[in-house]
Amino acid sequence: MVFCPFTISTAETGVIERFGKFNRLAKPGLGFLICGAEELAGRLSFRVQQLDVSLETKTMDNVFVTAVVSIQFQVLEEKAWNAFYALTDPRRQITAHVYDVLRAEIPNLELDALFEAKEELAQTVKAALAQTMTQYGYQIMQALITDLDPDQRVKNAMNEINSSKRLKFAVAERAEGEKILKVKSAEAEAEAKYLSGVGVAKQRKAIVDGLKSSIVDFTDGVKGSTSKDTLDLLLLTQYFDCIKDVGTDKRCKTTLIPFSKTTGDELRSSLLQAEMAK
Repeated sequence: MVFCPFTISTAETGVIERFGKFNRLAKPGLGFLICGAEELAGRLSFRVQQLDVSLETKTMDNVFVTAVVSIQFQVLEEKAWNAFYALTDPRRQITAHVYDVLRAEIPNLELDALFEAKEELAQTVKAALAQTMTQYGYQIMQALITDLDPDQRVKNAMNEINSSKRLKFAVAERAEGEKILKVKSAEAEAEAKYLSGVGVAKQRKAIVDGLKSSIVDFTDGVKGSTSKDTLDLLLLTQYFDCIKDVGTDKRCKTTLIPFSKTTGDELRSSLLQAEMAK
């Protein structure tokens, strides 16, 4: 009897057949076969594997979308015989179940709802696969919907809708800000005018009180004078002060002349005399 050596890697098992019939499972390490009677029919890995499934289907609102689902699965050690002999191609089996579930679920959702329901769809796919694949010796670790890609024209339309909404919101916020600025400006202007009016009123009251005091003092100090004489004197004093200020200001190009004919004649004569004196 001749023995042939073989090795099995860690996290793997070897399927040994004798004369074409299953005989045993070989553990990791060095093993021996009876040459001519036994053979290493295959190997099974207990590592977690990943299968990416891509499919195109249509949503409830008639939008074609490409979905990518990642399935992570692992061979169950206690069901290694089933995993090796029950299915010819487990990856094709998993792909078929993913197609069946997604093409049954996605047409019931609109595009916007589809993006929100990714977790629910992934759990549905995982539950359906786990129920089927466990009996064949495979454990479904996780099902992840990694991508939902609608047609490019649909994505452009969605971006335009979102951009329009944001622009509308920005315009409303800008208008509200301008409204607040105008209201505050109007309130400030009203307050300024109010304070200015109060100041002018106080100024005029002070002037009136000063004139009143001056009239009373002059009337009491000069015998025979009347209130009218005092008022005329004050007005004349203010008149000459005004003329003086106008004449000394370098930027002033205007001279105020009284409308009274008598006073005008006198003033005109005074100006002519001053001109001749130069």
